[in-house]
Amino acid sequence: MNARAGLRAAIAVLWLAALAGPVAPAAQGATTFGQPTATATYGSSIEFRQPITTTVQMKRFEILLDLPAAPGPDVVDIGGNGNQPGSGTLQYSLDATAGLLPNTTIKARWRLTAPDGTVEIGPSVTVRYEDTRFSWKVRVGDIVRIHWYQGSDAFGQRALAIGDKAIRDTSQLLGVTETQPVDFFVYADQQAFYQALGPGTRENVGGQANAEIRTLFALITPDQIDADWVGIVIRHELTHLVFNTAVDNPYHFPPRWLNEGLAVYLSQGYDGADRALVANAARDGTLIPLDALGGDFPTSRDRFFLAYAESASAIDYLIRTYSRDVLVTLIKSYAGGVTDDQALKAALGLDVATFDGAWRADLKAKQPTVRGPQPAPAGPLPSGWTQADGSTGVSLGSPAPAPAGTAAASAPTAPSSPVTTTDGGSSTLPIIIAVLALLVVLTALAYSLSRPQRRPPVVVGSDPVAQEPPPVEPPRDEPPS
Repeated sequence: MNARAGLRAAIAVLWLAALAGPVAPAAQGATTFGQPTATATYGSSIEFRQPITTTVQMKRFEILLDLPAAPGPDVVDIGGNGNQPGSGTLQYSLDATAGLLPNTTIKARWRLTAPDGTVEIGPSVTVRYEDTRFSWKVRVGDIVRIHWYQGSDAFGQRALAIGDKAIRDTSQLLGVTETQPVDFFVYADQQAFYQALGPGTRENVGGQANAEIRTLFALITPDQIDADWVGIVIRHELTHLVFNTAVDNPYHFPPRWLNEGLAVYLSQGYDGADRALVANAARDGTLIPLDALGGDFPTSRDRFFLAYAESASAIDYLIRTYSRDVLVTLIKSYAGGVTDDQALKAALGLDVATFDGAWRADLKAKQPTVRGPQPAPAGPLPSGWTQADGSTGVSLGSPAPAPAGTAAASAPTAPSSPVTTTDGGSSTLPIIIAVLALLVVLTALAYSLSRPQRRPPVVVGSDPVAQEPPPVEPPRDEPPS
């Protein structure tokens, strides 16, 4: 969830008879640009306006939106054919109700194309989309800035001290230097928290770290402000941001079990509650394979919490077996854009599957039940083809050999020659099916390429809730009572 994921906009070009205010001094070319403006309304939209004066009828109007961590601007063509030379105001409305996170900064510029192809770009304007529903208190530290609206100043100071220390410790461990500020917003109300993160947020999420805007969000209700585990929540989320700095690359993000496992291990360790979850799953054969924990974790309560426990267990096993230095080497190798197998082989000498097997063996885990698609049974081969063992395949139209030790079913013998049509030619049905399938694939590919491409958000941590109001589940990282 971020600005790039939610760019659905209501667009309008307003060509006014005259400007309400003065226009900037004349610029070279056919267009004079006035002072651009951008106004953000939380929960509604961001309105961009650009006063202009043109001496020609423009061919095209576009707005260029620079979003955090994007490789280039999003370009929105808003037309413009039919305008008359003169003074007016261009306007673009960005829908902020779907996927635009608070604390997102957007820079906008307008680009005009004349009939002869001349391109003119206006001045830029920057706007920050902020959650204005609350009167935020702010404490600023070395790197972290804490924002909260319920709780004492002492809570803010305590949260800030924990945050700055977490940044220092994790940065030192991973060998990176954090220089850009990190904003941490603490929400005291569950509904407001989920509204801020957007409609796609899972109901069991209580914290999220978004690397693109270097912002963390956490749900800490008033009755939890003084709890000991608040320090765990803050350390956990800030670990995600430093982890992202260490592995940042445009090609491949590390598996989630490595990211979450490190955050759990550094914030609370591999504690008794997680050990019990993993031991039970190892005993009954329900451990989730590590390659299944590379992306989103399961949504059911038991499997969701087990995924976090397994991640911490895998990190604990890696450190016990290889050392903390090897763990750091593994994490930092991802900055080169390597695959998971390449990263583990370089650091541990094992691929993911082998490491997974060794970790399971260390837990004395029962082998899991294999689920999902299975290999299809072998079918008949065309006449003259051979099996892997060198035996001759049966011809098309002939029944497959009966399994060893069984009697073949009595059935009419099919012709040994290829199936023919009534006109004596080979059957065209398989060819027709193949052509139709190819057309479907090409059509889907063309449609996909024609749609605007959005860079997926870098949500480096989306973690369990830290409370238990029904139906929300209790936090996996809350110390047992």
